[in-house]
Amino acid sequence: MHKPWHSLLFASILFLAFGLLSFSFPKNGINLSTRVSLNFPTLATLFETKSHKKDISKILAIADAMDTTNNLVDTTANNLKDTTVKLINTLQYKNKLVLKKIFDALAQLKTNPKSIRVLHYGDSQIEGDRITDYLRLKLQAIFGGSGVGLISLMPVAPSISTKITYNTNWDRYGVFVAKDKRVKHSNYGALAGFNRFVSYKVVNDSSGIITSDVKITTTKLGGGNTTAYKKVKLFYGGSQTKTWCEFYDGPALVSADSLNVGGYLHLKEYNVGQGSLTHEFKFKGKDSPDFYGVSLESDNGVIVDNIGLRGSSGTFFHQINFAQLKQFYDYLNVKLIILQFGGNVMPSIKSDAMAVNYANYLRNQINIVKKAAPNASIIFIGPADMSVKEGTEYVTHPYLEVTRDAIKKAAIESDCAFFDIYDCMGGKNSMPTWVEQKIAATDYIHFSPQGARKIATFFYSSLINEYNTYLKNK
Repeated sequence: MHKPWHSLLFASILFLAFGLLSFSFPKNGINLSTRVSLNFPTLATLFETKSHKKDISKILAIADAMDTTNNLVDTTANNLKDTTVKLINTLQYKNKLVLKKIFDALAQLKTNPKSIRVLHYGDSQIEGDRITDYLRLKLQAIFGGSGVGLISLMPVAPSISTKITYNTNWDRYGVFVAKDKRVKHSNYGALAGFNRFVSYKVVNDSSGIITSDVKITTTKLGGGNTTAYKKVKLFYGGSQTKTWCEFYDGPALVSADSLNVGGYLHLKEYNVGQGSLTHEFKFKGKDSPDFYGVSLESDNGVIVDNIGLRGSSGTFFHQINFAQLKQFYDYLNVKLIILQFGGNVMPSIKSDAMAVNYANYLRNQINIVKKAAPNASIIFIGPADMSVKEGTEYVTHPYLEVTRDAIKKAAIESDCAFFDIYDCMGGKNSMPTWVEQKIAATDYIHFSPQGARKIATFFYSSLINEYNTYLKNK
């Protein structure tokens, strides 16, 4: 017959066994494989009341105050005196001229109306138009411009600004994580990838005709200017045979013509703006061109492109045909390129030397981008805080700060400006509080849409404050 003291005895023995195990278990755990380890918490971690979480209330208050300011001169940001968040309004650089190209271009828009380009490259932290959408909203409100800019015909992640539907025969080919082995060339375009409705194969006269279509719908969720564009531009190249292309603005057929054969960069331009928010391409041919993307844009003002590259570490530009990339940038009239990478490499960083090596890879990529876009300024946005579990607590990745410092050094020495997300969100061990506040995801890596807007607010405030200083000095 089971008695209460039996349960008490069993629990005591079990507690004693686990207590002895906690004393004898290796502090760093037992590695079962290169990726899996077995850990056991110590009694100290179980009963410890110390928390690593940061108080970010002042930071969030500043973000909210900045977000209410719509004027060119950001007086709210300039009058904030909290020195505990000193880097929130700071772009770091060695030479003040690093931002002159973009600032000159912005200043000239009022007297010389034309379109200039801001390309925002990044990993999954910006996909879906996060961070970029706020920067676009603010810049277009001040300097003019409309539309979301470049988008893929087959995006990896959904966007708040556009909805794209396509047939099942479409496929994507990328270079931003690893070069696609199916592709024998290096013509990947400005988006570091392209789409096709016919897979790569030998095309001959007996090949059947294939039809396919893509429908693009814009939404007003990205702001009023998102839907006010007047041009739709189709970028493509590499087709072995002629492709028939019909373009519809709403129900109206705007154009029906063949696309060019061969070459690595062609452009087809369509006028829109009759009130429809839906556009459709209908293709027909034995082969598919490589479609580098579609741009929804205006003839003047600032066009801001969101180029979210999930899983990328930013070390891919050397694998894109340099001549094609330069031609792309020249046509787009690129004046600012934002590079936001670093998070995806953190799981593989195991030493200070590895962090420095990665930063040196980025240095080489920056030099390629500078040569391809000699008339553009470059800003590098460093990695955000990201947490790993240590016992029962989430703490900053052990090599995040050294990686951030190495990236910052490489960027500034390459005559780029550097924006420090890690510091502006609170620094070490700040991510758990962002998660607790529901402005970051429970993976302790990515921001929520609300958190991304706060980061975008910090970045835009830094940029516009620098521009206001430029105007005063000019």
